[in-house]
Formats: sequence, C-alpha cells, structure tokens
Amino acid sequence: MARYPRESPRRLTEKLVQIRLALGLSQNGMLVRLGLDDQKFRSTISSYELGGSQPDLITLLKYARAAGVCLDVIVDDRLDLPKRLPGTIEHRESTSRKIKSR
Repeated sequence: MARYPRESPRRLTEKLVQIRLALGLSQNGMLVRLGLDDQKFRSTISSYELGGSQPDLITLLKYARAAGVCLDVIVDDRLDLPKRLPGTIEHRESTSRKIKSR
C-alpha cells in the first residue's frame, strides 16, 4: 500500500513563529505555555518553526488556545492571524443541524 505525505499548510511555520513571538515567549517558554515541557524538548518547537516536523492535532489545538484563535485560523492558509494576540475566540453555532443528546 502506498503512503502519501500528509498535505501541510504552507503558512503553518510562519504562524507558529508569529504566535510565539506575539506572546513574548522563547521556545522553552512556548513549551511551558503549551503544557508540553515534560513531554517534549525545545528542539521540537524549533523543528515546528523550521518546517522539519509538524505538530500533531492536539498540539495545534494548544497553540490555538494559547493564541486565542480558532484552530482553522492556524491551519487555513487563506486566513491571517489577528494583529493582536492573544485574540478572542468566537465560535459560531451551526444552524444547519443540531446533534441530539442520547
């Protein structure tokens, strides 16, 4: 079975750096802010920012929460981060269909 590389947002590395710098954090500080300082090393943040590796979805969610933005703002190349970070997350309730509780 052939394996294909996962498509990656072109602007992801730029946005991750922008988030860290806007929060005034070092790479070690970003690890602490994300709650990953006991699991990962500073070199992990460096690798994300240089495009050597990609954060998993949970780590991207932690970046989004730290930045105060929705996850799609980070991963969608068509969307820009707000000029001021942390921002204010604004979730919109879907009006198309509501899921009933069981």
